[in-house]
Amino acid sequence: MTIKLGIVGVGKIARDQHLPVIAANPAFDLVAAASRSGQPVDGVPTVPDIDTMMTDHPEVVAVTICTPPQDRHVIVRDALNRGLHVMLEKPPGSSLSEVADLPGLAAAKNVALFATYHSRFAPAVAPAKAWLADRKITAVRVRWLENVRQWHPGQDWVFQPGGLGVFDPGINAMSSLTEILPHPPFITSAELSFPANRDAPIAATLAMTDIAGTPIAVTLDWRQTGEQIWEIAVDTDAGPLVLSGGGTTLEAGGAKTEAHDPHGEYAGLYRRFAELVPARRIDFDTAPITLLADAFMLGKRTTIDAFDW
Repeated sequence: MTIKLGIVGVGKIARDQHLPVIAANPAFDLVAAASRSGQPVDGVPTVPDIDTMMTDHPEVVAVTICTPPQDRHVIVRDALNRGLHVMLEKPPGSSLSEVADLPGLAAAKNVALFATYHSRFAPAVAPAKAWLADRKITAVRVRWLENVRQWHPGQDWVFQPGGLGVFDPGINAMSSLTEILPHPPFITSAELSFPANRDAPIAATLAMTDIAGTPIAVTLDWRQTGEQIWEIAVDTDAGPLVLSGGGTTLEAGGAKTEAHDPHGEYAGLYRRFAELVPARRIDFDTAPITLLADAFMLGKRTTIDAFDW
């Protein structure tokens, strides 16, 4: 049976990724969109909020939430209380207490709930995880360097409280890292660079380790110009592994594989959601956002020059 779907929030990520992937997946029928800005979605009725969506389109049984994280909790609770299956764009919320509240409600309502991390669905992530499973890891270095002006042009919410700043892409790094490493990592210290006119960091360095004492160094920066770098390098007893291109390229054991589909990660997310909905299951990993919350708790804050678009 086709899943009658609504989408809440139709900004850049929804238009770049969600809408094309939904249109290409026969498991879903997008029947309505909710947009506070009133920006229309071609071929789909657009309403201002989820209340109007459900009044006008009671056939909707599942929703994808693509709003900024500061607004997520109220919207998701509303959707779950209506008995809707919910898929969340990352991050799953703007605080750990909000995030922790949602799986229990979904279970009580017997509906599917999916906290998505699209980077985990990059084509080289699963092979990297398999290659590392029986290796001794001696060191890990993560570099996630991108240009906020390119990926979030003029979106002030990313630098407001709860917007996460550079941890918005940083959660992609954490989701890939926690997926491929055989032991869970944790934060030991952090340094966070806050522009003088912003309330969230634009750069961060994190020191991490795991139960085996492996040193893990993470560099996140939203001021990158030129080549965008999304890389995890792992030293092992069998030689190095490098997962690059955000998970599209893997070099390990002297071999290199590369595959890139601009919508591949999100196609994987929707295939997974199509499995969760009929089974009414919950897939809600909190490890990536917990690590970022720990970085905020343990981080030393430094004020740097103001940032403007």
